[in-house]
Amino acid sequence: MSKTLYELAGGIPGTEARREEMEKTVITALVYDSRKIVEGCIFVCIRGAKFDGHDAIPEAIEKKAAAVIAERDSEEWRKRCKDAGVSYIVCPDTRLALAVLSAAWFGHPAKHLITIGITGTKGKTTTAYLVRNTLNGCGKKCGLIGTVEVNTGSRSIPAKNTTPESYELQQYMAEMVENGCQAVVMEVSSQGLMMHRTGGFVFDIAVFTNLSPDHIGPNEHKDFADYLHCKSLLFEQTQLAICNEDDPHAKDVLGEKWEERLGYGIGREGCTLSADELKPFRKNGVLGTSLRLKAGRGSIPCEIPQPGRFSVYNAMAAYLSVVTALELLRQSDGAAGSNAESLAETARVTDTLFHGMTVKGRLEMLPVSEEYTLMIDYAHNAMALESLLTTLKEYHPERIVTLFGCGGNRAKSRRYEMGEVSGKLSDLTIITSDNPRDEEPMDIIEDIITGMKKTDGGYVTVPDRKEAIRYAIKNAKPGDIIILAGKGHEDYQEIRGVKHPMDERRLVLEILKEEGMDDAYERVAKQYPELAQQ
Repeated sequence: MSKTLYELAGGIPGTEARREEMEKTVITALVYDSRKIVEGCIFVCIRGAKFDGHDAIPEAIEKKAAAVIAERDSEEWRKRCKDAGVSYIVCPDTRLALAVLSAAWFGHPAKHLITIGITGTKGKTTTAYLVRNTLNGCGKKCGLIGTVEVNTGSRSIPAKNTTPESYELQQYMAEMVENGCQAVVMEVSSQGLMMHRTGGFVFDIAVFTNLSPDHIGPNEHKDFADYLHCKSLLFEQTQLAICNEDDPHAKDVLGEKWEERLGYGIGREGCTLSADELKPFRKNGVLGTSLRLKAGRGSIPCEIPQPGRFSVYNAMAAYLSVVTALELLRQSDGAAGSNAESLAETARVTDTLFHGMTVKGRLEMLPVSEEYTLMIDYAHNAMALESLLTTLKEYHPERIVTLFGCGGNRAKSRRYEMGEVSGKLSDLTIITSDNPRDEEPMDIIEDIITGMKKTDGGYVTVPDRKEAIRYAIKNAKPGDIIILAGKGHEDYQEIRGVKHPMDERRLVLEILKEEGMDDAYERVAKQYPELAQQ
């Protein structure tokens, strides 16, 4: 792959006067990691938390890079680059420049996809999976970029960041186009927006789920106002906005897009999509929510196989995203139709959506028993755990049994808070390990107990996570709801710098086999055949 410097960087302010020179310069690679500098490349100087790419300009000159993109306007570097035949281009923000360059380098793949971005404090992962699964179920191949993985339609890559760096993001989308994907849905984090990782293209659809204080502190956001502002940036680069109108911050986040939004809410009049008559139900160990979904003048009774109002919000956000994406795909195919006609697909979309709501590590129910419920959830802080346990109380369980631990090398306050929340809202807490890292598991457990002791909640300590799960299963009672909290989609346990393989689903299968619980094993193995075969 090679392009001219002007094809890639011609849009950067101040480059027009050098067009003739730039059109003669052939670029062999686009690089922002100084370790990957090669002859003929563009090297983009990125300021990182630990390393400033500008310090690698001498190396770029030495290795005969074709061009350097920098934020520093240095006469010294201009002269040294000119003497070496290296183009020196200065721009206000090299992260934004990298996003624009990456989009051009990979042939602007977003132009060949329906792009759906989802932002908010909670619900991004679940909603993204619901959109991907439903579009696939409707016969439209959809890629995924998010917290758990990147799925390009042919392979799954474990995620390093919720929103990858712009170069990788464009590379993944280009691979999706090659694999025949028609759409991509991605989680868009506030950090990703702040660092312009999604720059270089315009989203077809942007979704706002909700907003509450999070990611505020050193190396993140200085305050809530900054956090909100960064979330709002997504809606400055989208054609159409979908939002949760029940969230008090929705109007501030959407800004000018508020006037042309598609909105959803619970019991809210005037929304594009609303839900009411919410009722919790429990069938054969599965927790769910029944409701009536309203779009325009029509309404449909539905059952969502997940508990809680937040599950209803996620489902509505996904529904509007899918219906809109299908309409855009129809238009791109030249088919006649309107949004009103697309709503006639409600039955097909809701059937596909609501019957495919299992998302790894998010309210993920394992069919161990029809007499009690066993679920895995990523709730790994006090706010998430409190929200989950409060919701589960609506199902009037015999007991709520919460199994969790806390990560090592992290703030002790989280341990106290989670211990106190579980003690107040659980009938029994099983305290165990969760990524102890460089700390001793029992030291972490003692911190959790400190919070527990502020309550009257009962607890036991079982440091080995597999044995803790075994304890929960062997001591389960009819009507219990058992939550394995904290790990969610993670399939490892981090100890002393080493990530040891550990998937809670596989642990459950092993325990059921070891305990001779053959019927339960078969049910779970049917849900996870790939784990049963390993």
